[in-house]
Formats: sequence, C-alpha cells, structure tokens
Amino acid sequence: MEAEGLALRIDRPIIVARDLLRAHHETYRTFWRWSDAVVDTAMLHGSLHTVFGWDVHVGHVSNPRSLRNFPMQANGAEMMRLAACLATEQGLSVCAPIHDAFLITAPLERLEHDIAKMRGAMAEASQVVLDGRELGTDVSITRWPDRYMDPRGLVMWQRVTELLQQLDPIRMTA
Repeated sequence: MEAEGLALRIDRPIIVARDLLRAHHETYRTFWRWSDAVVDTAMLHGSLHTVFGWDVHVGHVSNPRSLRNFPMQANGAEMMRLAACLATEQGLSVCAPIHDAFLITAPLERLEHDIAKMRGAMAEASQVVLDGRELGTDVSITRWPDRYMDPRGLVMWQRVTELLQQLDPIRMTA
C-alpha cells in the first residue's frame, strides 16, 4: 500500500502514513530485501511462478505492488487447491473455500474427527508448497441449529434474503 492509500485507510495525514511505512521498512528489512528481489526477478525474467508452475507474465508497465504480492497470494492459492483435493480424497464434505479457510460439514458425532482430518489436509498442503514448513490453523465451529455467518457479509446476506422474499414470498416463509 502506498502512503496515500494508507493515510485514507487509517484516517491520518499522509506524513503519518509515510512514517509508518518507513518504520515498517526499517523493522522488517529482511522481508523488504526479499520483496525487492521478487520485483527485480520479475522484471529481469519477465515472469514469476508458483511452486506448481502457475505463471504471471510481466510487462513493462507491471504494478510492483502486484508483483510483490504474487508469491504470497498465488502460493496461498496453491495450498488451498491442494488442501481441497486432499480433503475430498479423504471423504470430507468440503462446502466452500472462504478466503484462506474451508467450510466443511459433518454429522455432529463425526465433527471433531473431520475437523482434525481437514486440519491435517491443510498442514500437508502447506508442507508441500512451503518445502516442509507447516502453517498453523485455527478452527471456528458452528453447530446446528446455528449457521456460519461472517459479520462482514451480513449486509449482503440481508440484501439477498430481501430480494428472494420479493421474488417468492411464500417459499421464503415456509
């Protein structure tokens, strides 16, 4: 994020945002050397790739922030794809990926077991993609009759529900 965008996000003057970014660069020098090397590699070789070979091709007007972000986002996506495959091959009921997590369903008597298997699939995927390193996971459990709801999606959920009620009010109340 550039200073102007950060200033808007934190509702502070640009000078404060610049100081925060400078402090970040000084505090996390190793990260920034690596990040600069990612951009240099992309510009010199014309592409970047994930551990499984997913490429992004670089033009002469490529956005350096996008290039810096590519290894983390794209390899994170590789982990998610692999974890989904491993989980479904083990018979888990994967409903949906949710950014960097999965929503699974299981009968209550098997829920803890299936959660452990899902976490195992995610651990294995991270070890494969990260050359033996394992990312930790945490769990949020929602049991029937409750339902999973991300507070960030509440307004959208309400809007969709209202639109569906307008389309077929009898079915929505039944």
